[in-house]
Amino acid sequence: MSMNERYDAFRQAVEDELQSLLLPGDKEDIILAVPFKPPGEGEIPGHLRSAMRYSLLLPGKRLRPVLLLAAYAMLRKDWQTCLPFACAVEMIHTYSLVHDDLPALDNDDLRRGKPANHKIFGENLAILAGDGLLTMAFETMLSALICREKPLQSMEAMKEIALRAGVRGMVAGQTMDVVLEGIQPQQSMVEYIHRHKTADLLMASVVAGLLLAGADRPQLVAGQVYGENLGLAFQMLDDLLDVEGNTAIMGKQTGMDAMRGKMTWPAMFGVAQTRKDAGHAVDRALEALNVFDASVGVDFLRNLAQDMLVRVK
Repeated sequence: MSMNERYDAFRQAVEDELQSLLLPGDKEDIILAVPFKPPGEGEIPGHLRSAMRYSLLLPGKRLRPVLLLAAYAMLRKDWQTCLPFACAVEMIHTYSLVHDDLPALDNDDLRRGKPANHKIFGENLAILAGDGLLTMAFETMLSALICREKPLQSMEAMKEIALRAGVRGMVAGQTMDVVLEGIQPQQSMVEYIHRHKTADLLMASVVAGLLLAGADRPQLVAGQVYGENLGLAFQMLDDLLDVEGNTAIMGKQTGMDAMRGKMTWPAMFGVAQTRKDAGHAVDRALEALNVFDASVGVDFLRNLAQDMLVRVK
């Protein structure tokens, strides 16, 4: 199986699982403004489910859940058992995008080539859809069979995800990204934002997969180094694409970072140095994988990191 075929297998499994977790509701809920009907006990209100499904099921790379599954698959073959954790990470990522696009934050009209959630459902439902995806992520993990079969490993994985997604991780990075807009870039500030806003959730995906697979301490440390540097490279290249990318290919507006005075790597170091630094980060990620025995799983993560340098969206 080639790298692309393996990636597609992971991604398709995630897509199928996401579909089953948020079963189709009445697609006319919003458009036709149907008369209110109380949802059944334990059901998600139709309007909320529609808003959650809209953003969660937009076509995407599914990088974070793929990383979790691939990390697990390096050590164990039954990677399908941790699909609920992979989907939970995607829910958390999607909630962050829904909230990022809101007028109060980045005020973006496009996401993955489609209107942002709030442009379709309104700001109120977009906020609630994000809230719903975040809380449903932990409900999904706690309800998973693997959580009952491996309670300690599952709790450690959930703790890692919560820590990296929360007020010391992704949310901390998002906070500094907002409050430092328009301020002269400083290296420590840019590094902090990149490390937490983006790299933390990528790192959590890798480490959670390893925790669920029963990795030892050196393997977990290697997973942290790999995930963190992959995340740093990802954000550096994302910053470059905002400068050089194509809106039609990327599915979101470009040139917005400079317009808002964002703390970005190109703003601090320039385009050429940003590309070099992204390459160095990928090299560090690749070096971390030497801890693991040679396998198809290790080759997959190695190729994924190398492909990061030629991403166009």
